[in-house]
Amino acid sequence: MPKGRALKRMKYTRRFVNVTMTGGKRKAPVEYKVTPPEQCRPGWKGEVLDKPMITVEGSYVIQCYCPASGKSLGRIIPSTRAGIDRAVQRARAAQVEWAKTCFSERRRVLKTLLKFILDNQETIVTAACLDSGKTRLDALLGEILMTTERIKWTLDHGEKVLRPDPRPTNLIMMYKSNEVRWEPLGVVAACVSWKYFHNLLGPIVSSLFAGNAIIVKPSEQTAWSSAYFAQIVQSALVVCGHSPHLAQSLVCWPHVADHLTSHSGISHLTFIGSRHVARAVAASAAKALTPTVLELGGKDAALVLDSTPKSDIPRVASVLMRGVFQSAGQNCIGIERIIATPGVYDDLVAALTPRVRALRVGSALDDDDDEGGPVDVGACASPARFAELMELILDAVAEGAQLLAGGTRVPHPRLPRGCFFAPTLLAGVTPRMRIARAELFAPVALVMAAADAADAVRVANGTPFALGASVFGGDVGAGPRGGDVERAVRGLRVGMVAVNDFAAYYAVSLPFGGRDGSGHGRFAGAEGLRGLCCAKSVCRDALWARVLGVKTAIPRALDYPVDGGVAYGVGWGVRWRGLRRLMDGGRKEQGEGRR
Repeated sequence: MPKGRALKRMKYTRRFVNVTMTGGKRKAPVEYKVTPPEQCRPGWKGEVLDKPMITVEGSYVIQCYCPASGKSLGRIIPSTRAGIDRAVQRARAAQVEWAKTCFSERRRVLKTLLKFILDNQETIVTAACLDSGKTRLDALLGEILMTTERIKWTLDHGEKVLRPDPRPTNLIMMYKSNEVRWEPLGVVAACVSWKYFHNLLGPIVSSLFAGNAIIVKPSEQTAWSSAYFAQIVQSALVVCGHSPHLAQSLVCWPHVADHLTSHSGISHLTFIGSRHVARAVAASAAKALTPTVLELGGKDAALVLDSTPKSDIPRVASVLMRGVFQSAGQNCIGIERIIATPGVYDDLVAALTPRVRALRVGSALDDDDDEGGPVDVGACASPARFAELMELILDAVAEGAQLLAGGTRVPHPRLPRGCFFAPTLLAGVTPRMRIARAELFAPVALVMAAADAADAVRVANGTPFALGASVFGGDVGAGPRGGDVERAVRGLRVGMVAVNDFAAYYAVSLPFGGRDGSGHGRFAGAEGLRGLCCAKSVCRDALWARVLGVKTAIPRALDYPVDGGVAYGVGWGVRWRGLRRLMDGGRKEQGEGRR
């Protein structure tokens, strides 16, 4: 999304706050303040670390630093097993009262939080940039816009989703009224990745609105900013008269995290991360039989089909650039593979090549790069995978791929401790290459050729990952068979698809998640909100039955000890005869009782 449109959307969201948050004191948001971190204030310098890393030799603490500059953000003492026990105990005590709150009270907390985020977005963006290395524009889109839209969706639709859900009855139970109630689970947990502010806030917003307390374990890579973001939520709770223990951020080392994921006091667990870690998390949660939602990243493909008008190629290229290079490619639903059919392949490569080569790498803390232009691509969180990434690129080139841009680490002239990788474009990538199957999580675009739309779908489905995808084309086609775009949508084995767009499903709060190697379960949307609840089935006598005095009576044919059978089947005639036999048995029983 262009910066102008993003800013216009933010103004729209602010108008929503001004319009919907007026009224009685019980409904209006509450003003509050949180002291900004020193590092977010103008003019902050900071110490540049010789070797930026989260571990400190001979110490248990977590060293927080900015991956763009290598500056220290401070140190945090991680939680212990005993600390986890205390956090769960505090959350359980606070949730008892929170579960009794009505939706208007919960909405007031979210409105208060939303207003604070909009009023303090510059500070929040700065904190996100410092801890993750992303650009300010990426933070505006990924942190502010997505978080506020998630809160707005919950305010607009959350109560409707969680109202008791009426369910149909049947002939034999026609006098019954049925419903499913969505009740709080208790204390839930979320182990989230470092990539986005909304990864932390999203689970908190949904869990609180569902009536739960939540403990979030953010990545050690963003321990510093997570503490600030959690303080924002806790302050909103306190100023609205509720316990801060309803939403806690708890940072710990991986060997301690098992105590949280297997804790008997946790009723639900959301995990966002890698497949390797997910296996350990799922095994840990199984010890307490805790239900899990696993979001494990992907190798998302963008299919560009021949039906795409040539006049639309520049627009498609712009969307692909945002899909690949946003947050330096460190996005679970980022586009990693561009699969083009013959009619558009050359034009697409020609459109992408100069754009990728023109991208400027740098720090969000600097207004401009060395050449006087804005920074396009920020830092990567860690250089740990750079050697592997360059090896994959070299292997692909050796097997016939064309390296059209980038391909190596970037030594920044002013930020020698920064963690930057050059925006990379590889064309002619084939499915057999290792780089076409491995999740890169880096600013790397792969362009692959397909014979036709069906072949593009086959190539897209050729990895173990199955999170999201995009399909671009002009033949959207209606009807049972549809056009090539609709056939591609049906054929893709993924959890989410955006048509002629990138990741639009996330912006509108559709259920988020994948399948196969990309995990299971959903968060966001109605399904995600209900997934944080206990589905309680309730069957009672219908109002008309209560008025007429109709109640369940066990007829002689079914009463213990039984003295006969009942005919029943799928046909209406058989059903009616069986029902009459039951009714006749009941009447006979009542008549014998009167005699």
